[in-house]
Amino acid sequence: MKLKYKLIAFSFSILLISCKKEPKNTKISGPVFGTSYSIIYDVDTNFGKQIDSLYYVINKSMSTYQTNSDISKLNRNESNKIDLHFKKVLEVSKQIYSQTEGVFDPTIGTIVNALGFGPEKKIERLDSLKIDSLMQFVGLKNIDIADQIIIKKYKNTFIDFNAIAKGYAVDVVADFLESKNVTNYLVEIGGEIRAKGKNIEKNAAWTVGIDKPNFDGTQSVLKAITLQESAMATSGTYRKFKLDENGKRYAHIIDAKTGYPSKSNILGVSVVATSCIQADAYATAFQAMGIEKTKSFLKNHSELKVFIVFENNNNELETLSLNGFPEA
Repeated sequence: MKLKYKLIAFSFSILLISCKKEPKNTKISGPVFGTSYSIIYDVDTNFGKQIDSLYYVINKSMSTYQTNSDISKLNRNESNKIDLHFKKVLEVSKQIYSQTEGVFDPTIGTIVNALGFGPEKKIERLDSLKIDSLMQFVGLKNIDIADQIIIKKYKNTFIDFNAIAKGYAVDVVADFLESKNVTNYLVEIGGEIRAKGKNIEKNAAWTVGIDKPNFDGTQSVLKAITLQESAMATSGTYRKFKLDENGKRYAHIIDAKTGYPSKSNILGVSVVATSCIQADAYATAFQAMGIEKTKSFLKNHSELKVFIVFENNNNELETLSLNGFPEA
């Protein structure tokens, strides 16, 4: 009888093990902000509706493509009231504007809009006199915040958060998931990413890819890395480039200090930081700074990990990892 009891107990334990569910993630995705999003987390609850509501509020606050958004009304001088999302993004923008000595500047939208790259798509013929006249309205130092009221020094100043808003939205969604006690997640919006914990289905750290700058429009992974308790954003211009007389590719970006297009052989910059809003803004800034100024800047900012893809003088792709950019 004693042996029979042990056999029954052993069979019961096998049954319990065989019935145990394999860990499974919840995955939601869809279109947003003119791009797409993908979210993976380890809780059974589908938070899709709540997250869509967050996207709606952020769009209503900072989308220059929505005529009734707070930022559109502000740019038309119809209202100077903003919500807490706008205030947060403006405060972080001011910090990075100061740290980069004006290289990162959302008010460069004044020039970008005139060149036809903004929401209105109106292209002006810009000579030196016109650019100089518009540059007086460029500069985040000309924007002040009083509680939730914006004070613009110049009515013609145009603010555009496209270089930072996606990163901020990633942080908002990540913070929401953490408020719901989600400990393992990956949030991605248009290539901007924040991750925490691990992928429970694979029992491994989150692995993400950095695109190779393919000039033919195809997509492939150049480098894979693991993200843990951090965020990554990438700024790339390899789909918008011109060839000089020697066949060398150059991306044309607007220099926020001069208002003129400047050449860069940088094709892509990926930044790993603690928050995605910082990673997003700094990726844009380093694209404009160039390699040498970026290297110099990073000597005093060890918290930022950077990966640069550029084209050398022989028209060959090269990469540069700075400040211990993570590996796979």
